[in-house]
Amino acid sequence: MTHVLDPDALSREGRPLPEPLEPFSDVTRSDAAFRAFLHGLPGVDQVGAEARTNVLGTRSIKTTAKAWAIDTAISMVDLTTLEGSDTPGKVRSLAAKARRPDPEDLTCPSVAAVCVYGDLAGVAKEALAGTGIHTAAVATAFPSGRASRAVKLADVRDAVAGGADEIDMVIDRGAFLAGRYLDVFEEIVAVKEACRRPGGQGRAHLKVILETGELVTLDNVRRASWLAMLAGGNFIKTSTGKISPAATLPVCLVMLKAVRDFRTATGHQVGVKPAGGIRTTKDAVKHLVMINETVGADWLSPDWFRFGASSLLNDLLLQRQKLRTGHYSGPDHVSVD
Repeated sequence: MTHVLDPDALSREGRPLPEPLEPFSDVTRSDAAFRAFLHGLPGVDQVGAEARTNVLGTRSIKTTAKAWAIDTAISMVDLTTLEGSDTPGKVRSLAAKARRPDPEDLTCPSVAAVCVYGDLAGVAKEALAGTGIHTAAVATAFPSGRASRAVKLADVRDAVAGGADEIDMVIDRGAFLAGRYLDVFEEIVAVKEACRRPGGQGRAHLKVILETGELVTLDNVRRASWLAMLAGGNFIKTSTGKISPAATLPVCLVMLKAVRDFRTATGHQVGVKPAGGIRTTKDAVKHLVMINETVGADWLSPDWFRFGASSLLNDLLLQRQKLRTGHYSGPDHVSVD
């Protein structure tokens, strides 16, 4: 692995580029071409997006559909702890909850992944062994993304070597907002290459965090979504959870439409992960309704949609217990992470 303090690391990395996806084989040939493509995407009607999400948010679902929605949402959770005070013990406790969210009900599904800082990826991987639950790790100088590319790539390799199945990277928002789109594109490409596991075991999945709260406009959200997908991101993710606003329904709507249009144009399907501020079952159900109405059932799977959350799971469990028993349990009936 390249040492993070090696001054020659960046020059040795070079600037790897992926095979362009048809019909976009020439859009990254230059800064000017890429800017023309991204700014040529259809504009987003912000008022229309907000109105659409308001309408979808009022949809009611029957009890049987609600039970399905709660279990589906649980299976989509990336159970997350990203605090400076995190310890191996806390990660093991979180992994135990991920495996069996409700110890009193063995029919309750497991979550999709446990998301931690890269230095704790090995702890999570060991605790989740044999469960099928993924280990996700944040990297690339999360949450700011303010580091040299050599440091970011070393961060990714360290997390992958530690056992991360998925890498959540942050884009350089400063470069994006300055219009240096090709720089951002090439960094994502380099990070994806750094996700390669040793021994020819493929790559860790790459989730690209756009930090939409700093992108200012929904037009920028659409441009950043397309940029990340063209660079090879397996998922596009709204936020780090450290910036407000984080995941909002209009932002998620724009990203869902982007992945839908991208698959129509290229045949490649990309996942979506809203993160930050999604705390209640009602919030989760609104997202599931929006998925169904916007991109269809193909994305109603943890393979293609995730919730980045720390407190959402507890509310889902309480609502699930209510459906099963007919009464609400107190907050002490679920573990506090």
